[in-house]
Amino acid sequence: QVQLVESGGGLVQAGGSLRLSCVASGRTLSSYTMGWFRQAPGKEREFVAAIRWSGGRTYYADSVKGRFTISRDYAKNTVYLQMGRLKPEDTAVYYCAVSGEVQARTRREYAYWGQGTQVTVSS
Repeated sequence: QVQLVESGGGLVQAGGSLRLSCVASGRTLSSYTMGWFRQAPGKEREFVAAIRWSGGRTYYADSVKGRFTISRDYAKNTVYLQMGRLKPEDTAVYYCAVSGEVQARTRREYAYWGQGTQVTVSS
């Protein structure tokens, strides 16, 4: 079992920045992929970014490439999502998740999920 707790969401104006954090506990993460997804009202949950815990290879959705950066801190067992140049369409609940797959980009590949943190971008 892996427990995930997200934080860092909030209200920000368009063009601003936020950093989300996800603290993991319960299992060694060395063979896992950590991902961020988001879900806007009335829409499907979509992939945002992912990082291999070992090696640090990263993957991004086209919609956030160049604006968001995913990273991890071994010592703190934490993965971050640095979000910049935010747009109103980035408004969503952001979820942290863990997968045992190498290039996990789909919801079904992730076995463990956090409760989510709300990000609201005003125009």
